[in-house]
Amino acid sequence: MGNPIIFIILAAIAVAAALGMLLSRNAVHSALFLVLNFTTIAVFFLVLNAPFLFVTQITIYAGAIMVLFVFVVMLLGAEQLRGDRTAEVGKWQTWFSVILFAALIATFVYLLATGNADTMVNAEAPIAAGPAEVGLRLFEAYVFPFEVASILLLVAMVGVVALRTKRGANV
Repeated sequence: MGNPIIFIILAAIAVAAALGMLLSRNAVHSALFLVLNFTTIAVFFLVLNAPFLFVTQITIYAGAIMVLFVFVVMLLGAEQLRGDRTAEVGKWQTWFSVILFAALIATFVYLLATGNADTMVNAEAPIAAGPAEVGLRLFEAYVFPFEVASILLLVAMVGVVALRTKRGANV
């Protein structure tokens, strides 16, 4: 498991970012809290000595998926529907996100500076997390869930475009 203090700090950041995402009234702020949560999960992978999963988490989830989410939020115009209520809530979210981000970066820098990232992993049980292992596991055991998730994302995107087109036609 590694150093319990680092685990507790990362877990607290992940849970706090998830709560910030749920409690935020602004959809863009919720998406940014989700990016922080995805980044924290990526640092968990780095602590567990799985650099490929770390880079994959950052690239795919914190990058591509979140760009898609923000695009859909902007396409729907969800921020225009809420009015001025988001300005009242924004101050606590700014400080909350800055504190969480600073804690995440401080933990990450501490791990890199002290070299504890390598010693935190149990040496007897290495994680097989290279590209070949992940690819084999994904396409042997998880083909059906992978395809269901891709179809679900496609249907959601088509639904958003259809809702936007229908709403835009009525305006």
